[in-house]
Amino acid sequence: MKNKALLFINGEPPKEFPDLSDYELIACTDGTFHYLNELNFPLDKLDFISGDFDSYTEPFDSAQDDRQYGFEIIETPDQNKTDFHKAIEIILEKGFENIDVYGASGGEQDHFLGNLSVAFFFKDQLNLRFFDNYSSYYFIPKEFSILGVKDKLISLLPFPIAKNIETKGLKWPLYKENLVFGERIGTRNIAEDQDVSIKYKEGDMLIFVGK
Repeated sequence: MKNKALLFINGEPPKEFPDLSDYELIACTDGTFHYLNELNFPLDKLDFISGDFDSYTEPFDSAQDDRQYGFEIIETPDQNKTDFHKAIEIILEKGFENIDVYGASGGEQDHFLGNLSVAFFFKDQLNLRFFDNYSSYYFIPKEFSILGVKDKLISLLPFPIAKNIETKGLKWPLYKENLVFGERIGTRNIAEDQDVSIKYKEGDMLIFVGK
């Protein structure tokens, strides 16, 4: 499979862009084009833009921009899926399983929850990581390690339950404990070591890593 893709979606715009040379494919959903344009993103780096195009207003003109910048325009009119979901399907079809996503949070919170639902749907098919101006967050497998995070804020969120959790490297460790949404969650912990390891037996878990 190919290495890594970058996807921008229509939440809070990033204050800074990642190193674009790290990605083999770069894409955005239709409503995102405007903030990329306003932030002087190099639009010629885009490989495709997709969506139902209900978010488009001037200055976007699909034919003109396609000629000017060279990116592919993919219309996805299916209203039973979000533009984010449909963009992920396109990226998977193009052979990518590692996807970094910017713009999933901020703005309308139903969109944020919808984006988490999409990530949960695809969690067994790809390695999808969200980045915003405050943290990165993603679903983690049953055994997981993260490196170079000393003093960073670490939150563990069961989705909706994670059982028999053990952690190493956190200020407040867990030892064969359960987290249950609505009862007990693991927010606002701190990495005391450079490397943190987490394992659990059942359920699903999101990790949030502060910047």
